[in-house]
Amino acid sequence: MKPETEAELAEIVSRLKEPVRIVGGGTGGILEPDAELSTTGLSGITLYEPGALTLVAQAGTPVAQIEKQLAAEGQHLAFEPADYRELLSTTGEPTIGGVVAANVSGPRRIQSGACRDFLLGVRFVNGQGMVIKNGGRVMKNVTGYDLVKLMAGSWGTLGVLSEVSLKVLPKPETTATLSIQTNDLDLAIQAMSKALRSPFEVSGAAYDPEQGQVYLRIEGFSESVDYRSEKLRVELAEFGDISDNSNSEALWTEIRDANTFGGMEGDVWRISVKPSDAPQIVANLAARKTLLDWGGGLIWALVPSGADIRARLDRFQGHATLVRANLDTFDSLGRFQPENAAISALTKGIRKKFDPRGIFNPGMMG
Repeated sequence: MKPETEAELAEIVSRLKEPVRIVGGGTGGILEPDAELSTTGLSGITLYEPGALTLVAQAGTPVAQIEKQLAAEGQHLAFEPADYRELLSTTGEPTIGGVVAANVSGPRRIQSGACRDFLLGVRFVNGQGMVIKNGGRVMKNVTGYDLVKLMAGSWGTLGVLSEVSLKVLPKPETTATLSIQTNDLDLAIQAMSKALRSPFEVSGAAYDPEQGQVYLRIEGFSESVDYRSEKLRVELAEFGDISDNSNSEALWTEIRDANTFGGMEGDVWRISVKPSDAPQIVANLAARKTLLDWGGGLIWALVPSGADIRARLDRFQGHATLVRANLDTFDSLGRFQPENAAISALTKGIRKKFDPRGIFNPGMMG
């Protein structure tokens, strides 16, 4: 099923008799064998006002098309949407609806915020085939109940997105990346934490244990980047020699997309934790490979197929999301961190209101 208008989408949903999987560009990996409802027919930028820093696009619009349009005006999606095709060994084209539905956010989240923080408005079709509009198409019109943020990260379990409105920002003129060599994870976390607490506006802080490298990104106008980079060198002198990384753009794309795990055998997990807990968590994981982003608050981990890492993280606060695995492992472990009884009752109640027939992405979020 591939509707080409919002009205057609609403009509299809209202007539559904069986559950469906909502898909965008088909880049999300393994899906249950239900019928598919694709949003790729709902494509195109419907409003772009560079002066107002706003863009409106239909849900099936390729992210690449949006980024190209923004780049022509010296603007970008500041939340840095990732492209997981290499990680998941999938094809297709990432769509803006998929990005919003999964709240996909890259390394710059520590400075600028997540996808949901840039979402101004949404249009979607609920489980009864009704078209719902919330928020606005420009910043000054954002009023009412905040269903906008509720839809971001709901993974298509509450409704089918048909249109999204986003705030965009000017693209940085220059990017610089400073590197610190260390094989000590505790020291790496300390360095990243100090950099992020500094007044020098670090927009990326990651650590690759395999390479033994801390990466710190600074963006903005050329003179400002030079000044802040030098100041940060002085601030972090206690952690050892600091070098310049000459390939910033490619480096942060690799970190953003977790490409280092592409083609490697095993399951991939995405773990959100307190940065101060990261060293002990990494030790407990006994993972084949790890990568830390968000100053240590995000841990990517490659583990043997079927391994239940949540059992190893029981005493820590955080969320462990299974990103890549076979269908049996998804079925047995679940994609998302299990909710406690109170939260589970709340989320089930919300889903019942939005999708009373339970037809959207059944089992996706518990």
